[in-house]
Amino acid sequence: MEDGNETRVREFHLLGFSSFHRFQPLLFVIILFVYLITITGNVVIILVVRMETCLHSPMYLFISTLSVLEIAYISVTVPKLLTLLLGANPLVSFVGCFTQVYMFHSLGISECVLLGVMAFDRYLAICKPLHYTTIMTSQSCIQLASFAWVMGFLDALIPTIFTARLRFCASNQINHFFCDLAPLLNLACGDISFTAMVNTLVGGCSLIPLCLIVVFYVNIIWAILQIKTTEGRHKAFSTCSSHLIVAGLYYGSATIVYVIPKGSRSVENDKLIALMYAVFTPMLNPFIYSLRNKEVRHAINKHVNRLKMTRTTLK
Repeated sequence: MEDGNETRVREFHLLGFSSFHRFQPLLFVIILFVYLITITGNVVIILVVRMETCLHSPMYLFISTLSVLEIAYISVTVPKLLTLLLGANPLVSFVGCFTQVYMFHSLGISECVLLGVMAFDRYLAICKPLHYTTIMTSQSCIQLASFAWVMGFLDALIPTIFTARLRFCASNQINHFFCDLAPLLNLACGDISFTAMVNTLVGGCSLIPLCLIVVFYVNIIWAILQIKTTEGRHKAFSTCSSHLIVAGLYYGSATIVYVIPKGSRSVENDKLIALMYAVFTPMLNPFIYSLRNKEVRHAINKHVNRLKMTRTTLK
């Protein structure tokens, strides 16, 4: 479509990791393996939590919700990335590009909010144990999990709409492996200062759950230190450590890209960091929650043994 002498962009060209051309086949194998492991691991957690009545508690409801989020989150970017690494079609339509932007950020913000909800759950369990069962009812847990999804999908609308309304002309090459707000702003024509400010403000809102997580864990750590026995302190902290690791991995890598000024950091380094929170962190979550959690390990082993016994009986 043309606007005067200006040709408007109808599709975008994703450059991906073209600068690492020789390593693309290796990257394809690694990322495909990570994707399959992520899907499998998170599906196993969802099924185990669903089937085991002993895991029907608020903490495991939030863990299974996180697993659903991770499956959707990694599936927004990885399939297209794999086609890029194979040297297939690098083009993505205007609508397709902004659909990816919206889904990526809405799922990311939902995860931020859910991590805050999970910190609140641990805070109540350790600091307010007498009130825990009356506050964290099945209905309130579903409402909190739903709140995380609703907030993510509402918040992501604002930067997506404002960025999509910009004029894109001349170059359509996005130096990234998926459509993201910052690379798209670099391609826009005219004044982008207001849109950039809106995007920054909305991005800043994603740090609110991080502030809440810090506040909750300051109180949790203080409460744990008041426990007299070493065994009691270890048991209390073990219920929080998995969540702390996941929150640290997710917020740490995302903050480097979206909050800390680029300075001397190259675009290629940004893409490698983006791989961490968009691809590798979703893979680590099932391992962190299963390998560090005795109840989940026990439930998985029980079902694995049951499958083995079924196979033996059929033979």
